[in-house]
Amino acid sequence: MRLNDFQGKEVINACDGKKLGYIVDFAFDEKCGQIEAIIIPKTSKFCNFFCDGSEYIIPYKCICKIGPDVILVEMHEKK
Repeated sequence: MRLNDFQGKEVINACDGKKLGYIVDFAFDEKCGQIEAIIIPKTSKFCNFFCDGSEYIIPYKCICKIGPDVILVEMHEKK
Protein backbone atom coordinates (compact mmCIF):
# COMPACT_ATOMS: atom_id res chain seq x y z
CA MET A 1 0.00 0.00 0.00
CA ARG A 2 1.29 3.46 -0.86
CA LEU A 3 1.18 6.46 1.46
CA ASN A 4 -1.20 8.41 -0.78
CA ASP A 5 -3.65 5.48 -0.49
CA PHE A 6 -3.95 6.28 3.23
CA GLN A 7 -4.77 9.96 2.72
CA GLY A 8 -8.18 9.42 1.13
CA LYS A 9 -9.48 7.24 3.95
CA GLU A 10 -11.60 8.39 6.88
CA VAL A 11 -10.33 7.44 10.35
CA ILE A 12 -12.86 6.14 12.89
CA ASN A 13 -12.29 5.25 16.54
CA ALA A 14 -13.48 1.65 16.98
CA CYS A 15 -13.98 2.18 20.74
CA ASP A 16 -16.77 4.76 20.46
CA GLY A 17 -17.54 5.03 16.72
CA LYS A 18 -16.40 8.67 16.59
CA LYS A 19 -15.25 9.97 13.21
CA LEU A 20 -11.82 11.52 13.73
CA GLY A 21 -11.22 12.87 10.23
CA TYR A 22 -8.75 12.22 7.43
CA ILE A 23 -5.01 11.59 7.56
CA VAL A 24 -2.97 14.63 6.57
CA ASP A 25 0.52 13.56 7.61
CA PHE A 26 2.67 10.75 8.98
CA ALA A 27 5.47 10.46 11.53
CA PHE A 28 8.31 8.19 10.41
CA ASP A 29 11.16 6.39 12.12
CA GLU A 30 14.14 7.92 10.34
CA LYS A 31 16.37 4.88 10.83
CA CYS A 32 14.13 2.18 9.37
CA GLY A 33 11.63 4.25 7.36
CA GLN A 34 8.54 2.77 9.01
CA ILE A 35 5.43 4.76 9.89
CA GLU A 36 5.33 5.51 13.64
CA ALA A 37 2.08 7.50 13.73
CA ILE A 38 -0.68 8.99 11.64
CA ILE A 39 -1.65 12.62 12.09
CA ILE A 40 -5.23 13.87 11.79
CA PRO A 41 -6.28 17.51 12.38
CA LYS A 42 -9.01 18.02 14.99
CA THR A 43 -11.80 19.75 13.12
CA SER A 44 -15.12 21.32 13.87
CA LYS A 45 -17.96 22.70 11.75
CA PHE A 46 -16.29 26.10 11.79
CA CYS A 47 -12.68 24.95 11.43
CA ASN A 48 -11.99 27.36 8.61
CA PHE A 49 -12.65 30.24 11.01
CA PHE A 50 -11.90 28.94 14.51
CA CYS A 51 -9.52 25.98 14.10
CA ASP A 52 -6.87 25.98 16.85
CA GLY A 53 -4.39 23.83 14.93
CA SER A 54 -4.59 20.87 17.32
CA GLU A 55 -4.32 17.36 15.97
CA TYR A 56 -4.65 13.70 16.81
CA ILE A 57 -1.33 11.85 16.72
CA ILE A 58 -2.24 8.18 16.62
CA PRO A 59 0.52 5.56 17.01
CA TYR A 60 0.59 3.09 14.13
CA LYS A 61 0.15 0.20 16.60
CA CYS A 62 -3.35 1.58 17.41
CA ILE A 63 -4.60 0.86 13.88
CA CYS A 64 -6.99 -2.12 14.03
CA LYS A 65 -8.08 -2.47 10.41
CA ILE A 66 -7.42 -0.75 7.10
CA GLY A 67 -10.40 -1.09 4.79
CA PRO A 68 -11.12 0.19 1.29
CA ASP A 69 -12.74 3.43 2.58
CA VAL A 70 -11.96 3.70 6.31
CA ILE A 71 -9.25 3.05 8.85
CA LEU A 72 -10.33 1.79 12.26
CA VAL A 73 -8.19 2.79 15.21
CA GLU A 74 -8.47 1.91 18.88
CA MET A 75 -8.05 5.00 21.04
CA HIS A 76 -9.25 4.98 24.62
CA GLU A 77 -10.15 8.44 25.84
CA LYS A 78 -8.32 9.60 28.96
CA LYS A 79 -10.58 10.80 31.74
